[in-house]
Amino acid sequence: MKSLGLVGFGQFGQLAAGVLKSHYDVLVTDVAPGAKAAALAAGVAFGSLEAAAAREVVVVAVPVAAMRNVFATLAPHLKPGALVVDVGSVKMLPGQWMNELLPDHVDIVATHPLFGPQSAKAGLEGLRFVICPVRGDRHERVAAFGRSLGLIVTVTSAEEHDREMAYVQALTHLIGRSLVNLGIPDEQLKTASYQHLLELCSLIGADTFELFTAIQTQNPFAAEVASAFVDQARSLLDQVSAERPS
Repeated sequence: MKSLGLVGFGQFGQLAAGVLKSHYDVLVTDVAPGAKAAALAAGVAFGSLEAAAAREVVVVAVPVAAMRNVFATLAPHLKPGALVVDVGSVKMLPGQWMNELLPDHVDIVATHPLFGPQSAKAGLEGLRFVICPVRGDRHERVAAFGRSLGLIVTVTSAEEHDREMAYVQALTHLIGRSLVNLGIPDEQLKTASYQHLLELCSLIGADTFELFTAIQTQNPFAAEVASAFVDQARSLLDQVSAERPS
């Protein structure tokens, strides 16, 4: 069994550990209070960041805003031939940071699992997993591993990923979190369309605001899409307001 260091044991880190521990000797590291107890309860080892960095595979599952500092801290402890993978929700910035900060003797693959604990409750089969090659050719092995788990794997560039995610993720999360904050009720006379909105709230309402902030601010294409959506909503309301009876 290859050794794997998992840096970050938040919601997604815990999901990842549950999946990966059947395939790797997993060691988790996280500075959050209670992380050690949670890791041991999940059946994985807990250790220092240096110990996690010394493993054959290193998976970074921390918020995007913290990634640059984590990569810089990991860099001196990575072993020659190691594979470093991130699971951030945007790809251009993490890819740039890893290429810049990590030593030349490691391979790098940027990934984005298009699912979280809520959407993976029924298992991984049929869920989407995006891979963006950064350094080396081991993205092919990562893709094969993803497919072995039942995931639908797409290999693309970091720029194309972020362009698509500006709609698929940033816009969806903007709408969903707005509805969550609005507190839309589970009405008795709901339509199928309204039920879809409730389901969106259920999925997105469990995500942290930290994740929402990263999706909106770290994707270079998100602000343009969000602004266009707000402009269109305002334009539609302006158009119908002229039709209201006086």
